[in-house]
Amino acid sequence: MNLAPGRQVRTTHVADGFDRMAFTVSDIERMTEAGVLDSDDRFELIEGEIVWMEAKHFPHERIKLALNRALSRALPDHLQLGVATSAFLSDITVVDPDLSIFPMMNTQEVRGPDLLLAIEVADSNLAKDLNLKAGVYAKYGVRELWVIDANARVTHLFRTPVDGVWTQRETLGPDHALTHAAAPGFSLRLSDL
Repeated sequence: MNLAPGRQVRTTHVADGFDRMAFTVSDIERMTEAGVLDSDDRFELIEGEIVWMEAKHFPHERIKLALNRALSRALPDHLQLGVATSAFLSDITVVDPDLSIFPMMNTQEVRGPDLLLAIEVADSNLAKDLNLKAGVYAKYGVRELWVIDANARVTHLFRTPVDGVWTQRETLGPDHALTHAAAPGFSLRLSDL
């Protein structure tokens, strides 16, 4: 968990099956205004639950920076690259993909189908990104998701969600060139990093 300097938050892992209070984006805004949450705290709101984000490590940052540089150079003018830009998927779900591609628009208006590509670079949180977050992205109609295992340099591609389920899944090794139709000329091999 990565919190503002000097802040400590107690967390718990509630057993499945117990009722919990579901928070909304408005609740989070009010908690931040009241000082319960700090604006520098790193968390996402997943289906009404506050999920703390883990600290990033060197392999994660190296891959994210390389993707950022290569994608930003290749995007046409009508698209923009979000870097940890919040995507408000619903009133109870806000995610911060490491990188995302979406049309030029106010970032607070970005919804699931607007995301042409969401990229999660994972080192210690791979299982969460492959399961929980991949399911959330599919549920809200994100068009494509890449979950990159920063340690193994393997990319898990999820495409074409239908009724909240990814219909296409593929795993690419480190020597496979990553490309995307939204970014003509973009090509990156994780093995080169």
